[in-house]
Amino acid sequence: MDGQAGWRCTGLHWRDGQPVLGAVRGGRHHERVVAAGTAVSWRLHGPRYCSGPWLAGETEQRPCPHRAEIDPNGGAVLCPPCQAVDRGLALARDRILDDGRTYLLYLAWFGGDLAKVGLTAEQRGRARLQEQGAPVFTVVARGPLPAVRRAELTVSGAGLARERFGVRAKAEQWWHLPGPAERAARVAELRAAVTGLLAGHPVELFPAGEVVDQVGLFGLVDGPPRVYREVVAVADGATVGGTLRAPIGRQLFLEQPDGGEPLLLDARRLTGWGLSPAPSGPCSGVEVRAHRRPPAPDAQPALF
Repeated sequence: MDGQAGWRCTGLHWRDGQPVLGAVRGGRHHERVVAAGTAVSWRLHGPRYCSGPWLAGETEQRPCPHRAEIDPNGGAVLCPPCQAVDRGLALARDRILDDGRTYLLYLAWFGGDLAKVGLTAEQRGRARLQEQGAPVFTVVARGPLPAVRRAELTVSGAGLARERFGVRAKAEQWWHLPGPAERAARVAELRAAVTGLLAGHPVELFPAGEVVDQVGLFGLVDGPPRVYREVVAVADGATVGGTLRAPIGRQLFLEQPDGGEPLLLDARRLTGWGLSPAPSGPCSGVEVRAHRRPPAPDAQPALF
């Protein structure tokens, strides 16, 4: 992270409107802003360890007390005991009924039919929506956790928006985002339907709230690269690097120094690995899958 070996990655988070990659070594925490234009080159050292839970009332992750190893290419970055006490997972699994905090109900639009409803602690501000890579969002209501959670279930139960979408489904829409006026109109229309549905619910509704557009923040005004390679697996000793485009939530586009196709790296794949600086050069020890912008719906191949 800072030119020294021995750091272990704890993941990418958004703080004060900036994406930061965290690491820990010997109880010392370090964060580095991963902004557009930054040149990075990392070597991954195994084994891959649990990154430790976020506990209620704390602002930093606790180290995993079990120093448990996790799947090198698994989606989970926590071992089962840490999953059981992690604050965010407990909320997602309805294991916390009320924690005394105020929550916001939001609507996020990722393009096409991908409308999402969710909740986030008011104190987190926009960080939750930035980490999700939401191109456009709006806050609909606020209140205690039980009331906001009931409102979330009401919206998802009515089919107006879903609670979850996979990363790949979101990425497929990056090529098809319409202009700012249409983006705002889609979210405003959804917002009107949701506020009408929630009339009478025990939450404080914001009928005329702001629609926040983050397409520029994520560098998606002109869309992603027409062709890129997505990292789908890494191995101990792998090297990944390049020059960063603007991060999209936790997704990192890396322009390659040899002018080859950009690499897309989900920062969660770094979490739990030891990181050390590596010489700039081609990536190695990674498995990739190619993605190409699909042709326009009305495009037809030439006859001659």
